[in-house]
Amino acid sequence: MINYVSNEAAARDTAQAIEQAGGKAEIVQFDVANGEVAEKAVAEIAKRLGRLDILVSSAGIAIDGLLLRLKEEDFDRILSVNVKGSVAVARAAIRTMMRAKTGRIVFLSSVVGEMGNAGQTAYAASKAALLGVTKSLAREYASRGITVNAVTPGFIDTDMTSGLTDEQKTSMLTAVPLGRTGTALEIAAAITYLASDEAAYVTGQTLRVNGGMYM
Repeated sequence: MINYVSNEAAARDTAQAIEQAGGKAEIVQFDVANGEVAEKAVAEIAKRLGRLDILVSSAGIAIDGLLLRLKEEDFDRILSVNVKGSVAVARAAIRTMMRAKTGRIVFLSSVVGEMGNAGQTAYAASKAALLGVTKSLAREYASRGITVNAVTPGFIDTDMTSGLTDEQKTSMLTAVPLGRTGTALEIAAAITYLASDEAAYVTGQTLRVNGGMYM
């Protein structure tokens, strides 16, 4: 099940790629920033399919700017999507996973949530909050067979970084020991591990995929 808020074309492309690889996929539209809607959507998915084994909470937005220029509504929007949205879908997923006594939850945080970054106070705060959420939920639901972990990507080649100038990219790469941007596939590999049986004894952890940007 692939959630999207506005980019239906990208969601369909992802579903098609999954099906071409031999899997089955559906897309579902809702905005995680609306907690009530998000919880209801996840609950309906679990009810229709009969189970929910893995939740990957990857929705996130960044509205950059120095703190003195940060608008209150922008700060609220970042927290609504990045933190409250993740908690909302996790809450709905956990209800189903508790009955099954098994489940995997993976949150997408960010290297910025660990090391900070000028001009990203709100974004850093939201991503750091997810690490606290990860550890707390891991402790709450370990006895129910549910693992909760986070992945913190570094400088990854995505839509979020495509708007940077060449000068900005070059400057950022100087802070990456491996000297290159990461790929979405490399992040996906980390998520796949945390969602697998091989990671059954891993919970409350942060898996850093950042090329050495933060150690």
